[in-house]
Amino acid sequence: MTTWNQVYDPFGSPWLSTLAASLPVIALLGMIASGKVKAHIAAVLSLVLAFCVAVFLFGMPADLAARASGYGVALGLFPIGWIILNVIFLYRLTVEKGWFATLQQSVAGITTDRRLQLLLVAFAFGAFFEGAGGFGTPVAVTGAILIGLGFSPLAASGLSLIANTAPVAYGALGAPIQGLASVTGYDPYILGAMIGRQLPFFSVLVPFWLIWVFAGFRGMIQIWPAILVCGGSFALAQFGISNYVNPWIVDIGAALISMGALVMFLRVWRPAVIWTSPALRGNDPSLGFVTAAGGAKVAPVSAAGTRTASSSEIFMAWVPWIILSVIVAIWGTGWFKNIVNPIFTWKYEVPGLHNVIMKVPPVVAKAHPEAAVFAFTYMSYTGTGVLFAALLSGLLMRFSPLRLVTAYLETIWVLRYSLITISAMLALGVLTRYAGVDATLGLAFAGTGVLYPFFGTLLGWLGVALTGSDTASNVLFGGLQKITSEQLGLSGILMASANSSGGVMGKMIDAQSIVVASTATGYFGQEGKILRFVFWHSIALACLVGCLVMLQAYVYPFNAMVIHP
Repeated sequence: MTTWNQVYDPFGSPWLSTLAASLPVIALLGMIASGKVKAHIAAVLSLVLAFCVAVFLFGMPADLAARASGYGVALGLFPIGWIILNVIFLYRLTVEKGWFATLQQSVAGITTDRRLQLLLVAFAFGAFFEGAGGFGTPVAVTGAILIGLGFSPLAASGLSLIANTAPVAYGALGAPIQGLASVTGYDPYILGAMIGRQLPFFSVLVPFWLIWVFAGFRGMIQIWPAILVCGGSFALAQFGISNYVNPWIVDIGAALISMGALVMFLRVWRPAVIWTSPALRGNDPSLGFVTAAGGAKVAPVSAAGTRTASSSEIFMAWVPWIILSVIVAIWGTGWFKNIVNPIFTWKYEVPGLHNVIMKVPPVVAKAHPEAAVFAFTYMSYTGTGVLFAALLSGLLMRFSPLRLVTAYLETIWVLRYSLITISAMLALGVLTRYAGVDATLGLAFAGTGVLYPFFGTLLGWLGVALTGSDTASNVLFGGLQKITSEQLGLSGILMASANSSGGVMGKMIDAQSIVVASTATGYFGQEGKILRFVFWHSIALACLVGCLVMLQAYVYPFNAMVIHP
């Protein structure tokens, strides 16, 4: 079998090669940000451009590029598209029966202050779903809930993305850390502990940042005690669990502690001024945008004439989401996967692609072939768990089997463009990975010398922005981080962990997450506005992570401490 070696500097000039490698990403973000090209069209056009770059500039055989693109389409539908489809299906069912309106009342019953609702839903509740499921689940769920609570579409979309940062490194029961350990050879407990000495600072900062973006500085200061309780409890739990328990349950434990602490605090404390505006402070271009998440009509909480729900009705309104939480938590455990995967798995080695492409130094220490196995673990997919939760909840809500089927088909139709977009974007990411285009970008960051702790952190940010996944970014650049840091006399553990910690800030601008947010909130066709809203927040937070890693590398070496429990 003939193999093809990746080429990382096809022009003999790192600057030219890096520029060529960046063309698909620049085109994708530019088209989305312009607001003049629909997201699914922008994704397909960028995929075509990436194909041309891979074949004509980086020398990748066209048949390999086509196979890699097809492989990426499959990965876009499963597991990411599968999760979104089933979350929105569940959401639409609860809206149709009026249970979601009751849930809105229950959240408003805890607090009518929009800022505090953001802390509860976008940050704490979203962190739970990040820990349990990841891969777009938290943004899909919290975006749908926020739009149902009456938040403006841009607020619901953009703020869900900003909130879904600090928990990402431990998402899906520690999948990013497991991926990082697999390519670096480091103990996942040590990596998890090191990340637990980076992200807690931002677990405190992000809730403040979130409310500042929504309500302005004065609006943030008015509720600083609640923000500190929410973020501080999450950060302490994140540090404690990651350093003294394990890296797998960090988000779930920290989220539950944060939600509990905030709810208890709100029993004894209330802000002097109740913030009732659902719009972003200042200019909110989404005001007046006619939207309904997933195509379903949702009435605002404040709608006149709404009857106050009884305690039993409120409990039942939460039942579908409780079922979802329990099932997703079970689906993410290793023991469940070990039971179902040997039975319900179809592994398909992509012919003509599997082990045909060679990744070579300096990206890796020793040349090795790139596997291309589509593991269709259909039973253990998080989306499958969500589907079971939706069907069970639908039966509890007394939907007929026929209505469940028709509602599912309606959901597919509503999400058709979003599914196309996600598939095309994953195809782009997979193609650039197999073509070595992403490694060219990574090598550009690796050549920054003494500033490498800063730019190496931004490499993780770039990886997530490109792939849409902290796990994928860690697998992509983890080995490069280890090799480069050791060559520079830095801690490999520190920089591998920084790849994951920096990566979480890229989650809010990756195109897949933006499409998930626009789909969940019904803000269709407005992905450019969402990207422009979150872009500079993403860069600023990533740079702050880079500054922290610089301090850890040269001023206060956390890595010198004993971190294994």
